[in-house]
Parts: sequence; C-alpha cells; structure tokens
Amino acid sequence: MVFAFARFITYGPIRALRNVSLALLLANPVSAATIAALGDSLTQGYGLAPEEGFVPQLQAWLAAQGQTVTIQNAGVSGDTSAGGLARLDWTLAPDVQGLIVTLGANDMLRGIDPAQTRANLDAILQGAKAKNIPVLLIGMQAASNYGPDYKAQFDAIYPDLAAQYSVLLAPSFFAPLVAKSPDPAALTQYLQPDGLHPNAQGVQVIVSGIGPSVLDLLKEIP
Repeated sequence: MVFAFARFITYGPIRALRNVSLALLLANPVSAATIAALGDSLTQGYGLAPEEGFVPQLQAWLAAQGQTVTIQNAGVSGDTSAGGLARLDWTLAPDVQGLIVTLGANDMLRGIDPAQTRANLDAILQGAKAKNIPVLLIGMQAASNYGPDYKAQFDAIYPDLAAQYSVLLAPSFFAPLVAKSPDPAALTQYLQPDGLHPNAQGVQVIVSGIGPSVLDLLKEIP
C-alpha cells in the first residue's frame, strides 16, 4: 500500500501535467502554414503524374523535415509573368501566409522585353509586400541565343528585385540540376523528351536544392 501510494506521489503530478498539456494541445491545435506556389508549367508539374510534380514533391520533402505545411499549386502551364500578375489577387487568399514565385521562363522563351518581365515581377512583389506575405523568388537565366545584352538584362532581374524588396532568392530553378554536372548532355537524364521540363527524378533533385530556401521562407512566416 505504501509502495502504491509512493508511485502515485511520483507519477501522479507528471500524469496530471501530461493530461493538461494534451488538453491544451487539443484546444489549440498547431495550425499548418500555407504557402502558395505561383508559377508556370515548372510549378504546375507539366508532363508528370500528379504526385511527381514540383509542388507535391516539395510538400513531401518538407514533411520529411518535420514541417507542417500546405503548398498550394498556383502554377499554370504556359503562363508568363504577366499571367502570374493577373492571378496574384486570388492566389493571395486570406489563408496564404507565404509565396513562392517561379515565373519568367516563358517570357524568355517568347523573347519578351526584360523590362516588361521586371515590371511584372516587381508588381507581384509589391502585392505580396502590401499584404505582409514573405516571398521566395526563384530565378531564371536567359538562353545565350538571345544575345549577351538580352541575357544580361534578363538575368539581372531576379537578384535586383530580391535585393530591392529584401525577399529570399533561389538564384535559379535549374541550379540544382546544373550542379550535378557541368556537361549539358549529362542533364538529359533529368529532363523530359522536350528538353525543357524536368522529369520526376529531375524534380526530386530540384526540390532537394530549393527545399532549404523554403525552410527559410517558413521561418519568416509570423
């Protein structure tokens, strides 16, 4: 009897504290952060099974890091920076707490004036700032066949705007693939037959490279 009472003295308060903590947790559950990924086909997951795209693979990667987060897929295949800007207001719904921006690839492919691309991305960052939503801007680089002037103007857009708005920057969506090998021919194993979009394995490599920047974005969410 004395032994049983001693056990109650030892474990009773701990059990009570545990029960109180559980009750508080149930009454105030930890809410998942919600991040919108605004982009084009690279975000949307063009040519891939639903579970193989950038957004689902990124969400799975974050879950493996112990993060409770929902990534909303706001990618539209073929979209330019102008299209992304047109969709910004409804993308930044009241539940959205962070924004990933991956736009500009189609601007470059269509040879759109870099000044226009810059203006559109500037407006997107302005819109996010007005709502106090932290941003991760993912950069793009122009192909060399547009000439050195076009490439210099286009490539400068992303670091310039990231510095201007003090937002996080991932220098290039494809940087994690390029880091695998400097030989372009070796990168075909990570690309779909069109040579423009990553396959499932390529997305996995990209997510592993960009994921840490998304963790940084989560830290900026109040």
